[in-house]
Amino acid sequence: MVTVNIHEAKTHLSRLLADVEAGEEVLIARSGRVIARLCPVRESWPSPGAWKGRVRMRQDFDDIDPAIDALFAAESEQRS
Repeated sequence: MVTVNIHEAKTHLSRLLADVEAGEEVLIARSGRVIARLCPVRESWPSPGAWKGRVRMRQDFDDIDPAIDALFAAESEQRS
């Protein structure tokens, strides 16, 4: 990780972006305090179905607790 000041970032932006493309992170500082970070953009997103087989739901996932169902029903009646 490289830290540069704003003047150096403006002067050497092309070189810094080449470093970022290579996977390096660049911190930009003003008066010694970091104010920005240049980092590579994540180019590939998980494909659809990437989590298939990794996530498990309980058998009763869709079951509604009668007490909670009654609360929603009562609230719905009050709005009518």
